[in-house]
Amino acid sequence: MDFSDIQTVEHDVLVVGAGGAGIRAAVECAQNGLNTGMISKSLLGKAHTVMAEGGVAAAMGNVDSRDNWKIHFRDTMRGGKFLNQWRLAELHAKQAPERVRELEEWGAVFDRTENGLINQRNFGGHRYPRLAHVGDRTGLEILRTLQDFCIHKGIHTHMECTGLDLVLDNGRVAGLVGYWRETGRFILFKAKAIIFATGGGGKAWRITSNSWEYSGDGLGMAYRAGAELIDMEFTQFHPTGMVWPPSVRGILVTEGVRGDGGILKNSDGKRFMFDYIPKIFASETADTVEEANLWLSGDRDARRPPELLTRDVVARAIKTEVEAGRGSPNGGVFLDIASQQSAEFIKRKLPSMYHQFKELAVIDITKDPMEVGPTLHYFMGGIRVDSNSQETNIPGLFACGECAGGMHGANRLGGNSLSDLLVFGKLAGDGVTNYINNLSNKPQVNNLKIKEIITSAIDILNRDEGINPFVLHEKLQETMQKHVGIVRTGDELQLGLEKLEKIKEDVGRVYAHASPQYNPGWNEALDLKNLLVTAEAVTKAAFLREESRGAHTRLDFEGESEEGMKYNVVIRNTSSGMVAEKRHREEPPKELSDIAFATLSELEGESSGS
Repeated sequence: MDFSDIQTVEHDVLVVGAGGAGIRAAVECAQNGLNTGMISKSLLGKAHTVMAEGGVAAAMGNVDSRDNWKIHFRDTMRGGKFLNQWRLAELHAKQAPERVRELEEWGAVFDRTENGLINQRNFGGHRYPRLAHVGDRTGLEILRTLQDFCIHKGIHTHMECTGLDLVLDNGRVAGLVGYWRETGRFILFKAKAIIFATGGGGKAWRITSNSWEYSGDGLGMAYRAGAELIDMEFTQFHPTGMVWPPSVRGILVTEGVRGDGGILKNSDGKRFMFDYIPKIFASETADTVEEANLWLSGDRDARRPPELLTRDVVARAIKTEVEAGRGSPNGGVFLDIASQQSAEFIKRKLPSMYHQFKELAVIDITKDPMEVGPTLHYFMGGIRVDSNSQETNIPGLFACGECAGGMHGANRLGGNSLSDLLVFGKLAGDGVTNYINNLSNKPQVNNLKIKEIITSAIDILNRDEGINPFVLHEKLQETMQKHVGIVRTGDELQLGLEKLEKIKEDVGRVYAHASPQYNPGWNEALDLKNLLVTAEAVTKAAFLREESRGAHTRLDFEGESEEGMKYNVVIRNTSSGMVAEKRHREEPPKELSDIAFATLSELEGESSGS
């Protein structure tokens, strides 16, 4: 192959993904003096970060002075069922306030308290009002701020460009081959280091809040290059996605609705979450409507409403109500804030939700309840990284944001995703800087590998017949929705694996006629191999974990096992294919263990910075 026709661009570091995590990492690299490039699968500003509407979690103590990083850390570990990587959770809780204040300095405009401080709202799983917010469009404001700062720093963004695979030099990163979605032309990025910030792989499921970009690109590319994946069995189904009309099913309804007083009712009009309070949260959750109303009115001594339990608990409760025949007409339940707050309050605090339902479902949420149900929303699992540097087991490959695993354990608390991308985006940038500064020689690209990547992509266009990639994608989504959903069994997972094997065979026969220019069928076919890696990793990890923990529920293994806390499931790429194995967890530092298992009274009263 003649490589003279292949466009080549060189950077010190290439960031793959232009959401909040990617841009924050790119900014840090640029501030550290590195020649930084960033590729975006779509247009700059269209990242999935904008779907994080409710707020960014940081123990600033602006609304309740009892909050501090230790309680945030404790909440995160309890929400993650203690499978979180301890150091990741510690760094996140400690550094989140600084990252939010930094963002404010860069121009982010947050809602304010009467005293002029950044306002913070309640959210599921968080003991105190901890989420700094901008109405219900916090993710959009964060992305806008980071985007402006990124442009100011002169970071070169390659838009509508998709990565295909990594190029290694003796096991370390040397570059990445991608293609322009508009023209179909290939491009080679030479880089000393690469940061994956590609998000999750929610498009492997039929009902999801994720947009089309979320096809597990980073997960697939990292896996094929030899990087390990961790905690892939933990896929979060957000409890409240839109269920009507079908064209918008799965679109997110922010947890901020419940944080601002919204309650969940079944078809009988019963507020059912009082029936689903787990023992671990019973001491901190209101068990009567009266106490829940006291909390809503601002009583600091009242316990939190059960609607603000962790997402896994609420999602399973909704599913149970629907399966018991107590669901809404369109297969969900009712989320009612109209009876709890004034129309003025709702329009001021939840403007996006008000307009979303008004325009898409012809419902006025200041008067009527919303129909909501679980939607695949977030991956707790992802690429395994070093806690301090965010480097993978492949030298020169780093990961941050949703595509990196370990921080959230078995279940992510709402609002922790935005603080996650800020904290670990910065740490990834610092990790890359240290790596590059210590490189003894520049990595070299392997032309044979480049040829292999490009030939594999072109083969899809050169077939005379085959399988329609869109049909195959639908088959994959139905398989995951049916067999690897919100509740699982060993038999269903085994059946899912068998179907995935057949789909893997079919992927080798997909075809897309015509040229690569403006060819969505070809784009879809190229995405499928990453979606399959993602789907297989989730299913194999779920099959191996024989217990119910957090976002992973096994009907044939109810409840958490003592053994389950002792290991993480790690996915490796071997010569014989994908392998899932249990990896023993190291004992946590005593000081962190003491915090995670402390009572609130032992931790309250410390300043937010202590």
